[in-house]
Amino acid sequence: MCVSGLRNWPIFSSLEPDFISQIHMVFVYGEMGRETLMVMKNKMVYAMGNNVNGCLGIGDTNSTLYPRKVKALCKKNIKTFAYGNGSHVLALTKEGEIYSWGYNDHGELGHGIYYPVFTPTLVFTPGNSVGFTRIVDIACGSHHSVALTEFGKVYVWGDYFGQVSNDNIIDQSIPRQVDSSLARKKVVCISCGNAFTMAVVENGEVFAWGNNYVGQLGLDDLQTRMTPCWVDSLKGTVIVKVACGFEHTLALTDEGDLYSWGRDPRSDDKGCPCIPFLVPIFGTLKPVMVKHKMGKISDIAAVKHVNIAISEGGRVYIWGNCHGQRIMIPTATTFSNMYDAFACYGSPSVMHKPLILYSNEEPRIECLKSVLECMGNSFNDEHTSDLTIQVEGQSIFVHKAILKIRCTYFRNMFQHDWMENNQSVIELDQFSYVIYKAFLKYLYTGMIALPMEKTIELLNLADVYCENNLKKHCIRIIKQGISVLNVAYLYSVAVQYNEEELEEFCIRFAINHMTAVTQTESFANLNGNTLKTFIIKIGKAGVFKT
Repeated sequence: MCVSGLRNWPIFSSLEPDFISQIHMVFVYGEMGRETLMVMKNKMVYAMGNNVNGCLGIGDTNSTLYPRKVKALCKKNIKTFAYGNGSHVLALTKEGEIYSWGYNDHGELGHGIYYPVFTPTLVFTPGNSVGFTRIVDIACGSHHSVALTEFGKVYVWGDYFGQVSNDNIIDQSIPRQVDSSLARKKVVCISCGNAFTMAVVENGEVFAWGNNYVGQLGLDDLQTRMTPCWVDSLKGTVIVKVACGFEHTLALTDEGDLYSWGRDPRSDDKGCPCIPFLVPIFGTLKPVMVKHKMGKISDIAAVKHVNIAISEGGRVYIWGNCHGQRIMIPTATTFSNMYDAFACYGSPSVMHKPLILYSNEEPRIECLKSVLECMGNSFNDEHTSDLTIQVEGQSIFVHKAILKIRCTYFRNMFQHDWMENNQSVIELDQFSYVIYKAFLKYLYTGMIALPMEKTIELLNLADVYCENNLKKHCIRIIKQGISVLNVAYLYSVAVQYNEEELEEFCIRFAINHMTAVTQTESFANLNGNTLKTFIIKIGKAGVFKT
């Protein structure tokens, strides 16, 4: 995203262009969306805005229209920020340390105290001590905080309706590991609502705990939970990401489907709790698949009462309570990213996570983009080409130099004098015109634009031509298109081309959907040896244990 994207965020309007050009990362937050943190390219950190409850971390509670230095965070390797509506803020470094500041009446800062802290202060977590693991992600509710370690352990602190998850401990001002049902599981995703927490574990199961007075835990009742509980109505569905709004949750499956539960964010423009008997009207007590026309979903986000989803084709959709307008169904926007959509439709206009404007690699990346653009424009250009490749009676116009540089197959072909000096047209017939054209365009652009079934044919060409990078690219595309219906077939493709990465991916996917997979036509069509190997491998994973 370029700097011009900040124009959608009014809080940056007073900044000088020279200052903006030095920003590496920004985070817009706060109850009204009027606070911001800015990490500069030189690792200095600045803040400006209303500074409610000292949430800017500048050492006082005075508001500021211009950037003030956050001294305690300067020269730190900031990875991300998280904000709680209370209002308190967490900062996570790349080394796995957490700093916190702001409102603290419920111990949400994790310092063992219950009064505000106006300067970022180190939280004692497993990431701060030798022999312990790093913190890799953070999240905030209104009055509680959550941290995830690199080995999938969850730590919590703060207080509000029991979401700190340690049975009889109602209030805790220092981080404690979540025990109970998550103790032996590896958590891969965390998210916080107003007063509840969601966690996704490695096998795609979802666990929830905290306040549940409008069914935001998805457990089909209205009982608050002190410890994590499995959302069993999602059994058989593999969730890869959850995103919590104020009192509702979105969940994305590994097949690109979308589920939601809790209070419908369109039912109330102020975020006030609905009375229990209205919940079935305004929301749902357990996960329900969202019916939409977005196609396969690749990413989701939620802030307060606004939801955003990105389709596999890159379109950004929004729904919920958007500046007082109740958008009832996911609606396509003109934006290309979530940040601009939240800036224009969010209420308040805040960021779901920090926005990285520039990286140290940007000049080199921009140069590479320019080179690729020029090469892409020259592909199949009859006026500049010096070689025509004929396939199935159709012509593809290319350049010998590019083919020699990018492909060993053509480099060896062009070593012959007769080819170099006399031939301006060659015919190829091992693969179809569509596949050859896609392959040649890939040599120019590094991009593949084929449906998955054709990508499998391109994988065959890559195997024959010993194009290992192309094979990796094809496998990434094939993995994105995996489903219950085709996973058995794709497993056989992986076996055929000896692609261990794809084979392992298919096995893991099939394990999570085993009953449905065994009822598909592609499973029934596996040949004897492939089927035997497939069953042995899923058996080793414990699928058939009772």
